[in-house]
Amino acid sequence: MKKIYTLLLITFSIHASAQSLIGGNNILKTNLSADALNNYNLTFERSINHFISLSVNYKSMPLTSLPLKALAKKVISNSNIDFDNFKFGNTTLTFEGRFYLGLSKMSGFYIAPYVRYGNYDLSIPINYTYTPDKPSPTVTLPPVPINAKLDGTIRTQSYGAHIGMQFQILTKLVIDLSLIGGHYGTSTGKLNFVAPGSFPKPAQVELQRILDNTKANPFTLKSVVGPNGAVTDTEGPWAGLRGLGIGIGLRF
Repeated sequence: MKKIYTLLLITFSIHASAQSLIGGNNILKTNLSADALNNYNLTFERSINHFISLSVNYKSMPLTSLPLKALAKKVISNSNIDFDNFKFGNTTLTFEGRFYLGLSKMSGFYIAPYVRYGNYDLSIPINYTYTPDKPSPTVTLPPVPINAKLDGTIRTQSYGAHIGMQFQILTKLVIDLSLIGGHYGTSTGKLNFVAPGSFPKPAQVELQRILDNTKANPFTLKSVVGPNGAVTDTEGPWAGLRGLGIGIGLRF
């Protein structure tokens, strides 16, 4: 019997020691899948109780070449847009609650509702030509090329959920697999073109025509062109999918 008590005491001591090493209510992690796409991110997760945690995620991608260019051409109908020089970037802040179904704290299968706030920066070059007014009835001037670059930000607020599994390996290392999810919400934005110097009336009229004929369903675009440039206001729904994400973190 004494040997059994001794064995139990040793087992309990080892288990307690392991819990001390493994324990900790906080995890600091990054999503490697997003990092690979220059979408740099950091998440802080804190356990509230055995089955629930709260987290905040910050993600930022600098202005870069437009991803999924072929898809963008289908969504935005405007042959004057130079998609090769279209730039896109973003900054998002996501607040998430997790409900774990496993037996260990912050480990196992989880369901995670979240709210996300995002700023999506756009730089959209539009190349077109206009015909100057005739200086006299008998003189026709050649078309003049114009590059009008619309710069601005679309601000979004969306709500969603995703599911995944989180595992702890070694003593402090955490692997987070986000399996699938999505979010839906609203967006508003403003894009500006500031004319460099002279911006004659025929150039304004042609740019107004091009912007008025631009379709980006399901977004609504309203453009106003004047002697100093152009302003385009955007409004519409905002949705996104979350595919397989592989995260790695440190528990402390």
